[in-house]
Amino acid sequence: MSAGHYENFPVASLLVPARLREPVGVIYHFARSADDFADEGDAPARERLASLEAYRAELDRIAGNRTPETPLFADVARIVRDHALPLQPFYDLLSAFSQDVVKARYADFEELLDYCRRSANPVGRLMLHLFGAADSANIARSDAICTALQLTNFWQDVAIDWEKDRVYLPLDELAHFGVTEAHIAAQLSDAAWRELVTFQIDRTRSMMGTGASLGRTLAGRFGMEIRITVNGGLAILDKLEAANCDMFRHRPVLKWHDWPFLFLRAL
Repeated sequence: MSAGHYENFPVASLLVPARLREPVGVIYHFARSADDFADEGDAPARERLASLEAYRAELDRIAGNRTPETPLFADVARIVRDHALPLQPFYDLLSAFSQDVVKARYADFEELLDYCRRSANPVGRLMLHLFGAADSANIARSDAICTALQLTNFWQDVAIDWEKDRVYLPLDELAHFGVTEAHIAAQLSDAAWRELVTFQIDRTRSMMGTGASLGRTLAGRFGMEIRITVNGGLAILDKLEAANCDMFRHRPVLKWHDWPFLFLRAL
């Protein structure tokens, strides 16, 4: 599905028109490098946060019509100017990555949605602006898709996130279903765990459906890309359900033979 939690919308694929591949690539580079500050290497938290703050300072320079100090942000400034992109989505991504450094648990679903609003939705919004399709209805559908894809990534990667001491399953919902973090530590997929994960799958699938019409609303390559992305997310949820909600032993991923089917469904 995605190589990182922010990669939840079309990113530099062959379906992106040639004229937009370069700005999409700049957005990808910005998000990839900033996410690496939060997730990669052994740097202490203060260094990770300082690196993200340096990115924030560069955005401030762009916002103040001052010249950025690094090549990456010279590119960001150019695509922001050339395509009339809002800066807030860039700031929101940095906010989410900074949060990943200091916050590892979520009390309830509302907290998780707030994180998704900043970690996933900004990329979808930037794509809509690039394609000249950022009206309120499209933004709402895009947000639903991006959040659903982010949640799908969380359910797919429960074991991987546990290794980073992160739990994205809302704590109040764990308690409601009689699940504790000991389930994750022991990779225990019992009846309570299956009920919890089934609940997450059903809610995420419903959210994806709320936004899916965006892929039919938008014409051409962009609409096709969105339909493939939505179908890919739904396929991951289907695979997780088919694995009896046991992502510990059967992490759901898309394989080469899934892609022709996804393209056909998108058509």
